[in-house]
Amino acid sequence: MGRGSNFDTFTPSRRTLLGSAAGVALAGLVAGCTTAPAAPPPGDHAGGGGSGMPVRQLGAEPRNGFAEPGGARVMQIVAHPDDDLFFMNPDVIHTLSRGVPVVSVYITDGGSFGVNAIPGQPNPPANLPAYISSRQQGLRQAYARMLGAPLFTTWERTTIPLPDGRAADLNVLEHQGRRAELIFLNIRMHAKEHGRPVNMTALWGSPGARLPTQPTPESQVKGAFSYDRKALVDTLVSLLRRYRPTLIRTLDPDPDAQVHDKRHPRGSDQVGYSDHPDHTAAALFAWRALAEWADGTARRGKAPTFQTESYRGYYNQRWPHNLPPETVALKAQYLNAYGGDPSWECGNASGCGDYAIGSDRVLVSKKGWVRSTHRRYPNAGPKVVSAEDGSLTVYAVLGTRLARWTGTSAGVLGAPEDLGGGPLAPAISVTTDADGRQLIFALRFSRLEGATAGNTREIVMLRQRTPGGAFEPSWVGLGNPESRPRRSRLTGPPTAVTGSDGRVHVFVRNGDKGVSTRVMDERGTWSPWQALPGGFVQDGLAATVDGGGLIHLFASAPGWVEHWAQRKPSDELRKGSRRFVAKPGDVPDAVTASDGSVLLGYRRVASDRVMVERLAAGRTGRWTTVANPAVPGYGRVGLVGGRKPLADALLMAATAGGGEALVYDVHDGGVAEARTRQPAVTVGTPAAVTANGGAPAAVVTLGLTGRPVVTRLRDVADSQAS
Repeated sequence: MGRGSNFDTFTPSRRTLLGSAAGVALAGLVAGCTTAPAAPPPGDHAGGGGSGMPVRQLGAEPRNGFAEPGGARVMQIVAHPDDDLFFMNPDVIHTLSRGVPVVSVYITDGGSFGVNAIPGQPNPPANLPAYISSRQQGLRQAYARMLGAPLFTTWERTTIPLPDGRAADLNVLEHQGRRAELIFLNIRMHAKEHGRPVNMTALWGSPGARLPTQPTPESQVKGAFSYDRKALVDTLVSLLRRYRPTLIRTLDPDPDAQVHDKRHPRGSDQVGYSDHPDHTAAALFAWRALAEWADGTARRGKAPTFQTESYRGYYNQRWPHNLPPETVALKAQYLNAYGGDPSWECGNASGCGDYAIGSDRVLVSKKGWVRSTHRRYPNAGPKVVSAEDGSLTVYAVLGTRLARWTGTSAGVLGAPEDLGGGPLAPAISVTTDADGRQLIFALRFSRLEGATAGNTREIVMLRQRTPGGAFEPSWVGLGNPESRPRRSRLTGPPTAVTGSDGRVHVFVRNGDKGVSTRVMDERGTWSPWQALPGGFVQDGLAATVDGGGLIHLFASAPGWVEHWAQRKPSDELRKGSRRFVAKPGDVPDAVTASDGSVLLGYRRVASDRVMVERLAAGRTGRWTTVANPAVPGYGRVGLVGGRKPLADALLMAATAGGGEALVYDVHDGGVAEARTRQPAVTVGTPAAVTANGGAPAAVVTLGLTGRPVVTRLRDVADSQAS
């Protein structure tokens, strides 16, 4: 139904194709799978009061399966030298320490205005080529240390051929089985064309814009080149095809909207957003290249098998810090190596680092970038459904498409099934409707064309035809609570839950940093998007249904955990009690215990402590603290409730300090020894499920090759007796 209707209807037996048949086809990605979102009605609030795009069926697409991955390899696509050290570490060092090769692609030269400032001394004259070279030397120093090699180890320095006769500098170092490759495209951060300034933002969004490269004195590339938008996308696609990485890390393609004021000075942020404009442009170029590589390969045969992770940038200074002190010290160690010192004899005539960074200066910086590593999609990771017979179904995003693995009660999984839908962000949500059919919700990059109107996001859904059976051939677009294209990018990935009355509730963080929801009743009729009251929260929502059939929703605010809840099963959600017990450093998870109470878990700010709280079932429920254990690592923790015989007993799955998965027993106010350890680096938050009767069933992790690893767990009593 058209805009202005009170409801949109999706009836499985009588679908009407409202969108184009492009689906995930690149033509649909570029031109839009359907019409662009309509402008909001007069008086509509920009933060989620409008209906956005109507519910519509997306076009069917080929589903040819996934190619068998080779060995694990990580590619990082960033804007500047040091983006990986500030915003992706400690994940980079975890990857290298396990012997997984890393390829880092630096799109811009990082030259800024060419001044390598030395703190406490007058600024030297600008020397753009030398400053670029000195930053690249700093990277070689940092990566040498991460590889376990001496600081000034000599690298192999050659070139790598690129499309249309271009070339880039390639630096390679292999040390004791660890390998890093650094690729410098050296595209200028800003230049002038026909007398007008051009930067990375213009290269992404302005047709015809071009930027030149800037060779350094030590460059192995002879001559300079220039790039337009297509040339840079083609270059990134060529590198993806050459290396075939199994995990691609990018910066944040859709940063927070930010009001810059005295409390939050703009600094190098772009207008209106909480990040450097080059970070955003580099991430958009990377996602466009990923979409072209994945879609083109999938249409010719099997889709490539890779996962994605995106990292927040200047967001780190706007929200509470989420890293414990030992992890901050680890990041600072490699940033010190990158920053270097003008007195060092590093063998690079142009300089030995980015001098403003070294000597622990990042630890005293008010910006605090070193003190956080925030993922853009914090709920990413495998999602697991356990059947009555104990068999498992695992869902995750591979090659920007939805993958499903089905297995036996012994935990043996088959090959991944390609369910399409791409390009999808890596965080998905799974729920089961009143008929027993599984529904998958995801955030889709609906358009990645460049200009504002050609760069949009939407929430999409895929549903089983029958319980336990095949899925529908087409995804369904649920639109976006933000009706304007620019603001559609601020919407986060969905969290879905089925209420006790059979209605399916979908929640997303909206552009005002609040929460918007859309509800489907048992007839398949969807309500409009509506904003919930209040909230100033981070992405990474958590929802559960308590023993009384009431839905609870949680999100991390700057100083507390925000809570919404129903008063009765048929109600809409209202504001609940804010949790001020501990300041959250990361996003929460929530589950329902065997007695129907709600268990809430979240990491405390700048700490390895995890706060676990319990809310008794019912309207008059009271909060109590269950545990406050130290759990090594950082990021979201995953909880599993329904445990017996203890109402407050649960499993806690976390990514540990070395990047591996750990699963703990939490009961009697404490934490038992880790139940299982997956020594490989994992991607996203591990998932654990319980079997019938509340006994622990399994923990599922995703490794760097995209294969789920299932580990069966013993019951609490068995582990205590052993």
